Amino acid sequence: MTADIGSGPPPAPPSRWASWRHELGEEGARGALVAFVATLAFLGIGLYFVLNSSSWPKVQQQFFNPDDFVESWPDVLGGFWLDIKMFIVAEVLILAFGLLVAVVRSLRGPAFFPLRALAVIYIDLFRGIPILLILFLLGFGVPALQLPGVPKDPLFWGVASLVLSYAAYTAEVYRAGIDSVHESQRAAARSLGLTQWQTLRYAIVPQAVRNVIPALLNGLVSLQKDVALVSVLGVREAVREAEIYKSRTFNYTSFIAATVLFLLASIPLARLTDWYTRREKARRSQAMA
Repeated sequence: MTADIGSGPPPAPPSRWASWRHELGEEGARGALVAFVATLAFLGIGLYFVLNSSSWPKVQQQFFNPDDFVESWPDVLGGFWLDIKMFIVAEVLILAFGLLVAVVRSLRGPAFFPLRALAVIYIDLFRGIPILLILFLLGFGVPALQLPGVPKDPLFWGVASLVLSYAAYTAEVYRAGIDSVHESQRAAARSLGLTQWQTLRYAIVPQAVRNVIPALLNGLVSLQKDVALVSVLGVREAVREAEIYKSRTFNYTSFIAATVLFLLASIPLARLTDWYTRREKARRSQAMA
């Protein structure tokens, strides 16, 4: 009896895990397709009723006029570049100042109680006041005092308001990251003779920052939109330029132009946040495997 040349052992049956993953993949694809079709149907029905509304021609003329869009675009775009500059400057200051406040609040020992108390008061104060009120109080109140040597530029106080408000939230994000680092890391650093500042700088903070990057990126997306609030101080950024055009022409299409610009900036940032979050989740899953 001879064996067939080239024949090998029969293929092993698929494992239960592989079959389960295959079924999940098929179900996920079907679910995504159903959700996509349902979304398109819902949007199509909504669009049909809007376009067939008796008031749509007036709305289209007031909000979606192509001629007004083209006419207002250069001024709105120029104001949007100012939004981008404010966003970049504010974000750098927020990350640095928020980290400093979080580190101060994480110091231990009775000698650091006054610093910890100041950090807590600052966080509670600026997290409890809406950004709009902070803009009014600093942007209009401080220049009205006529203090020598104190800037009176509304752009300065607009950025300062954003930094003070967002840094309070960012400090709590950093603190959550610091608290998530295992206590053994601190103990090991102290056993090597490192001071509290050195322990935080070399052992705790690097791990904490890596743990909270997704949350920091979400704050980045929010800040990119909130820079438009500075327009209440008269700063001629995108929303303010759109409002000036509306006041001159009584047409609101300029606000649609500003909306398009903010979406072009915020959506890529949101997708970057999602991508980084998925990458970190995959990295941690591989590390735990």
